[in-house]
Amino acid sequence: MEFIKIPFGYLLDWLYQFTTNYGVALILFSLILKVILLPMNIKSKKSMLKMSRVAPLAKALEVQYGDDKAKYQQEVMKLYKEEGVSTTGGCLWSFLPLLILLPLYYVIREPITYMLHMTAEQAAQIVEIIKSHVTIGGNDYYVQLGAAQYITQYAAEIVKAIPELASHALQSIDFSFFGINLADIPTWKVWTLTDWNGWGLFLLPVLSGASNILSMQVNQKMNNKVVTNDKGEQDKAAAKANQSMGAMMWTMPLVSVFIGFSMPAAITVYWIAQAIFGMVIDAIITVSCRKSYAKEDAERRERAAAEAMLEAEKERIRAERRAANPDGITENTSKKKMERKEREEAEAAKKRFEAEKLGIDPDAPKEVDMEKCPSGIPERPYCKGRNYDPDRYRKK
Repeated sequence: MEFIKIPFGYLLDWLYQFTTNYGVALILFSLILKVILLPMNIKSKKSMLKMSRVAPLAKALEVQYGDDKAKYQQEVMKLYKEEGVSTTGGCLWSFLPLLILLPLYYVIREPITYMLHMTAEQAAQIVEIIKSHVTIGGNDYYVQLGAAQYITQYAAEIVKAIPELASHALQSIDFSFFGINLADIPTWKVWTLTDWNGWGLFLLPVLSGASNILSMQVNQKMNNKVVTNDKGEQDKAAAKANQSMGAMMWTMPLVSVFIGFSMPAAITVYWIAQAIFGMVIDAIITVSCRKSYAKEDAERRERAAAEAMLEAEKERIRAERRAANPDGITENTSKKKMERKEREEAEAAKKRFEAEKLGIDPDAPKEVDMEKCPSGIPERPYCKGRNYDPDRYRKK
């Protein structure tokens, strides 16, 4: 990763020369990286907001196709495609700060190599010369951090041992920031702390975790304001779901605290600056997106209002019908029933006409032969059965 570490080293060195303060240089370094990565942050944020906005619509599809999982997945993917939502767009970019942190870690760990622009062999020689005079700690990973603070003090000896550095402007790096040595590694053993440098180092990882938690909560609240349902109203259920998903993001604050107590404090200063700048930038992006979403929500509300008015009119008509027919008895008006009824009426009219033509009164009572018609109903002679006995159940 030299192609990243070398530019990082030159940039951090220039910022240090410009501000004469290592901590301020790290903060400005963090801001510059945020500005460079702003287009990708905007893309990631918009993808996450779109995912939050389609959550209520996806929930409605789950209710509709809950029993058919394949159909539900198909409809959800169709919804994502129509809304232009990428299921991985928001997650991938969120890991980018971690990828930047790795080369920056090497730049901070080896300031003689990357900030003072010396070769690895020259840096090793300088470390050995300074170690012969000063105890710079027992951790071999951070010996350059300890040695970089004494380069000016032992410049003559360094030039004598490494003649090619005679034309090189040798200078120490001051890692102090508000009385805290950013080259040191904080300890969580508070009972061993005796001065402000120790306490300040201990507070930096705590502030790092707190700033990440604050950033997460602020961003979550702002995201919930753009989560609306298909009626353009704020969806509280989806907002709660986003909050439960946001609980997974607590991993980042815990990681920042772990890094704070495992690496030099300079890394923690950068991490805090990243969290604060990220919170501000995300808030600005969310406010900007809400303006475009407001128009979409207004259209949804208008459409929902029109549908509500149509449903109210249908309900009014249904209420009138219920009032006119409280018993709910309706005539069977199916097509087949109506055709059969018309045929029966036509046949009855034809029989009446023929009877009247022959001088027969069709309404006159007819004599019924009980042997041939046990039921007493000529049209249905056996509707009561051949063995029908009207006195069967009477008391004798």
